[in-house]
This record gives sequence, structure tokens and C-alpha cells, in this order.
Amino acid sequence: MLADLPVLSLITFSPLLGILVLLFLPKQRSRLLKVTAIAATLLPLILTFWLYANYHPEVGGAEFKELSTWVEVPVNKETLAPGVTSYMLEFQYHMGVDGLSLPLVLLTALVSLMAALASVHIKKRWKSFYIWFLLLEVGMLGVFLARDLMLFFVFFELTLIATFFLIGIWGYFNREKAANKFLIYNGLGSALMLMAFVMLIATAGLTYVQTDNTASLIYSGNYENLLSNLTNPEALVNVLPEMLGGNNPFYLTDGVKWAVFILLLIAFGIKLPIFPFHTWMLKVHTEAPPAIVMIHSGVLLKMGAYGLLRFGIFLFPEQAREWAVVLAVLGVINIIYGALLAMVQKEFKLVLAYSSISHMGIVLLGIASFNEIGLQGAVFQLVSHGLISALLFLIVGSLYERTGTTEIPELGGLARSMPFMSGILLVAGMASLGLPGLSGFIGEFLSLLGLFDTMKWLTVIATIGVILTAVYVLRAVLAITYGAMPERFITFKDARLIEAVPMIALLAFIVLLGVYPSVLTDTLQHSFDVLINQLNARVGG
Repeated sequence: MLADLPVLSLITFSPLLGILVLLFLPKQRSRLLKVTAIAATLLPLILTFWLYANYHPEVGGAEFKELSTWVEVPVNKETLAPGVTSYMLEFQYHMGVDGLSLPLVLLTALVSLMAALASVHIKKRWKSFYIWFLLLEVGMLGVFLARDLMLFFVFFELTLIATFFLIGIWGYFNREKAANKFLIYNGLGSALMLMAFVMLIATAGLTYVQTDNTASLIYSGNYENLLSNLTNPEALVNVLPEMLGGNNPFYLTDGVKWAVFILLLIAFGIKLPIFPFHTWMLKVHTEAPPAIVMIHSGVLLKMGAYGLLRFGIFLFPEQAREWAVVLAVLGVINIIYGALLAMVQKEFKLVLAYSSISHMGIVLLGIASFNEIGLQGAVFQLVSHGLISALLFLIVGSLYERTGTTEIPELGGLARSMPFMSGILLVAGMASLGLPGLSGFIGEFLSLLGLFDTMKWLTVIATIGVILTAVYVLRAVLAITYGAMPERFITFKDARLIEAVPMIALLAFIVLLGVYPSVLTDTLQHSFDVLINQLNARVGG
């Protein structure tokens, strides 16, 4: 029955049902509001599990494609070309899924549910919080499923607006500064991304549509059309002059390609983040409420890497391959810089923030490898880090609620009063440092293995950062769980059921990916087979 329904739209917009119910609930009924929000995040997760189970990698998710005209605007032309009756600018409602986006959709739905459970720590304005929270989930799901540039941009901006309010209203002491910094940096990235998208639509977004009575030239942001035109521009160049009386409108020169690629690299590099565009992220990790940091670190940062892969690497593989060394160097800088700074932090949230910067460097290394092993490792690292960081910040929120601090020197000996939570923290730390048998190892290993084939010395340098990861993770985790325990911690209770459930669920997925990685890599393989074949065809092997 689900196969006959627009499943991708249902996944994306199902949280709106929760918002509709929340609007009619009294704002004082905190328990009922929380149950409603949690139920609203459960529905897209169930639908996504069904999608994952019924996804066929060999056809690339074509059976789930949704396409319709959203907005159509006539473009005035003083003279029409021979055989052309109109020029149109078209915005399409185009949703699709493939091996690259499907794992990230599942990650989004899972982390959103876990974060909704973790939002038990929210103390004020529950109704407004959950409305913005569910709008944020709609935006994140839409980002990974949109296949039209403008539709992608709309969903991307929705996540920016929702996150701004969630940080600015429900964050800690410097929440307004953190929210403003988030908005400024990400707003700049959005402006650059929009500029790149407009250039893409104007130069490579042209299609010729003929019916019985009309023949139109349509400019659109249809991703499949853009990919086709960029992969085989000769077909468009050869056909259009005949339709346009010798006036070839295809102006996608090498200079324009490089301009668009660099704009996309900076725009998504801010979101990832790539050094030196990382300072805004530190404020968010320390000032946002725990549930939002779970989403920010677990999902929102991944939108930067996804956008870079989807639009930067897939559309412009020649330019990306020429800059492979630059991407690898940026990745090594992220790894070493993040690891060194994490080693000297006394605030546990800052340790995790710099750790995220370091781990995103691993993603850049996998991308820079430009082979199937490295690219699979990059996406595996995205999913793995999303799960691990969400789990770690879930624990951070629970610790802060009990102790009132996340300063490492003020903590210690928590394994005595909170053995369950301390045990989960220790395993999550082991996953973060890449212990075999847990998901963190697979992503790092595949990314480094892929890069070693082409850039051996950079790979060797990057492994230094991996070694440093063990230093700062063990330093922080062991200091928190062992050692002398302040007397006031003796009476602290261990994790409640509503905290333990998401901890166990996230840890279960971390272990599953660690011992059975093919559950993810089998889904990724087809997408990257296609990319590598396109790359070899376009650059000559």
C-alpha cells in the first residue's frame, strides 16, 4: 500500500501532523506536548525504515521519484527563436532518493527521535520549542530528499531559521550571541550557495519541451537535467543551435564551472565546517540546549558534506579532482587542528566540538581520494559520527542536568553513582577514537585506505590526528568517570528510562555498523559506481 503513496513527501512532511496537533494543545500541558512531539518524530522514522527495506540500489531509488511543476514563470523575449513558442523559468517539486541520501535520511529520522526524547530537559515554552523542533526536522529531511536546486534551498533555509530560534530562546547564558553568530556565518554560506545555484540554472539548466502545439525552452533547477547537461554538454550544444537559429545559449565555460565549484566549496565548507570557518560551531556546541546540539552535530553538519558531494563533486568532478590535493590538505588541517585543540580543553562540550572538526576532516580525506573505497568511507564517517556525537551530547545533557557543569576538573568518579551512564560514555568514547568493532573504525579506515592509494604522505600525517584522538578522548572520559568524586555527586541518580532508551538505541546502531558495515556500504556502492564511471568518462580515466 505504501508503494502507491508519495512516500518521500510523507517522510518529509509527516512532522507537520505533530505541529497541527500541538497548535490545539494547551501550552501548560507539558507532558502531553512532549508525548505528541515524540510521536510526531516516530512516524518519519517508521516510514524511513520501510523505505530502506524496499530500496533497490540497482535502480537508484527511481521507483520513489516524485516530480511536478511547482511554479512556472514566463521569461519575456523580444524575439522568439524559430520553432520556439515560449521561454519559461520553472521551479519544480522534485523529490528523489539514492544511495547517498537514503542513509542520511535514516540518520536524520533516528537522531530526531532521540533528540525529542532528550528534550525532556527543556524547562520553558514547551509548545513553541516542539513546533520549531518539528519544523527543523521537516527542513533536514527535505534537504536530503530534494532534487530541485530551489527546493533544496528552501529546505536548507528552513533549517537555518528553526535552528536560530531554538538556540536563541532555549540555549544557555550566551545563547543570543551563539544564535547570531550561527545566523551570520550560515547566512553568508546560503548567499554563496544561492549565487552558485542561479549561475547553474542560467547556464546548465536548459531543457527543450515539445508538445502538440508548443515548443518551450525551460530553465529549471532539476538536478537530473543539470547532471545530464554537465555530463554530456555536447548534446545540448549541438541540438540547441538548430532550434534557436544558430544562437547557442549554453554559456557554461570552464571559468563559470570553476566559479560555481568554488562558491559551492565555500558555502558547504562553512556548514561542514572546514577550517577556518569553524568558530561559529564552537559557540553552538557550548550554548545550544543538548537536544539541539544532538541534531546540530549529528545531522546539520552532515548537510554541508552532503551538499559538497551532491552538488560540488557529482556535478563538477573534473574541478574537484584537480583540487583533490587541496581538499586533502584541508582535511588534514581539520584533523590535526581539531585534535590538538581538543587535547587542551577543560570544558567537555568544547572537547566534543573540536572533535567534530577533526572527524569532519576524515570526511574530506575520503572525498579527496576520488575512489569508491574513500567515498564510501566519507559517507560512512558521516553516519557514524552522527550517531556517536548525538550519543555523546545526549550524555552531556544528562550530566549537566545533574551536576550543573561540564567542566572536566569539576567532575570525576561518576562511575560510582552513575555506572550505567558512565559505561555508555566509555563505549561512545571508544567508538569516537575508532575502536574496531564499533562504527567509528570503519569510516576512518575506509577513508584513509582510499586516500593512501593516491596521497600516501598526507595519509600518514592524517593518522597522527587519529592517534591524538585516543589521547583527548581517553583523557576526558576517564577523568569524568574515574578518580576522586565530589561528595555532592554521591546522591546523584543514574539515567532515567527516558534517557536510557535513546542511549541504548544509538549505541545499538553504532555496534551494528561496526560489526556489520555492509548494511550501509551495500546501499552506497551503486551511487559511487555511477560517480566513478562518470568521472572516468569525463576526465579520461
